[in-house]
This record gives sequence, structure tokens and C-alpha cells, in this order.
Amino acid sequence: MSPGFHLDTAFAKGLRELFVQVEDRLALKRPVTAYLAGGMAVHLYTGKRVTKDADVEFSARVLVPNDLAVRVQDDDGVVKLLHVDTNYNPMFSLLHQDYQQDALEVDLGLIHLRLFVLRPVDLAVSKIARFAPIDREDIQDLVAAGLVTSSEIDVRGREALEGYIGNVSAVSLNLRDAVAMARKIEQAAGASS
Repeated sequence: MSPGFHLDTAFAKGLRELFVQVEDRLALKRPVTAYLAGGMAVHLYTGKRVTKDADVEFSARVLVPNDLAVRVQDDDGVVKLLHVDTNYNPMFSLLHQDYQQDALEVDLGLIHLRLFVLRPVDLAVSKIARFAPIDREDIQDLVAAGLVTSSEIDVRGREALEGYIGNVSAVSLNLRDAVAMARKIEQAAGASS
């Protein structure tokens, strides 16, 4: 089952405009693939989680202009600037070895840019290395929306750890806590059914 994307929100429309500007400002003449992670990806899945930056990994080396931004008005009427996070680096995230090939394509009507969004399970796993409060909230939202389960996070996270270099003990503890948090959400949802 492929989850639906919330493409009608102000931030989703802003994301499309941002990528139109990327195509234009980079003068793309050949296809480039972009993989979306982070809060903007969570937003496309849940309609929640307003963010000011798009965590994007490109399939080619690109120089995104620092002044590239789109104005987006949130639900409270506050105007925010949405931009590509030029400091985003997927190498610092816990990511499964197959996250790119398993990502889901989103058709934003772009010409040369193909946009893929990390699957909900890979998005949840990508939040585990840092596991800051906003990362926990993102995982909770994905689980509460029924887009990923605790067991999927556990399996995919353990597989991702196999490709992780360094002291994995802290990340392993974060994975354990993320799975436990997801189970509580599932149990609470089961009790209210």
C-alpha cells in the first residue's frame, strides 16, 4: 500500500515552488533525482510538522544558491521562508542501505527534477541517530497516522545499524527507545478501538 501525500497544504505547494526555482536557477537540462527527508517529508505524509527547510539529497552535485527561498504562510498567518538546507548530509543519519531504491516518487509536475520521499519507516529510522525532541515527535506522528509500526522500525533500524560506522551503542539505545515509544502509541490506539 502506498501512502497518500498531503500535496494541497501551503507548505507542500511551497515545496513545489521551491523545486521549480531549483530547476530554474540551476538551469537543469537533464534529469536530477532528489531524495526528501526530514520535517518536510513528515509534513507530506502527515500534513503536520511545519518546517522552514527541506532536507534534500541530490543525485548530482548541485550548487544551490543561498538566497533561494519561497515565502509560505502557515495556518496562523505567519509568513515563513522555506529553503533547501544546504548543510543537510544524510551520512550523519541512521539510514538503511536501501533507502534510496525504496523511496516513493512524488509527482510535483517538475520538468527535470524527480522527487522521491523516504518511505515512512526509513524516515522514522533516520530520526533515531539524533533523536531530539522534534525527531521523537516526528516518529510519533508517523506511527499515530498508521504509516509505520514499531516492529518495522525495529527491523529496519537493526538492519541500518549494520552499515553504521562508529560507536553504535548510543544509537542502539535510541533505537530501543524509539521502538518502545512506538509500541506505546500502538497500544494506546488499540485500547481506544
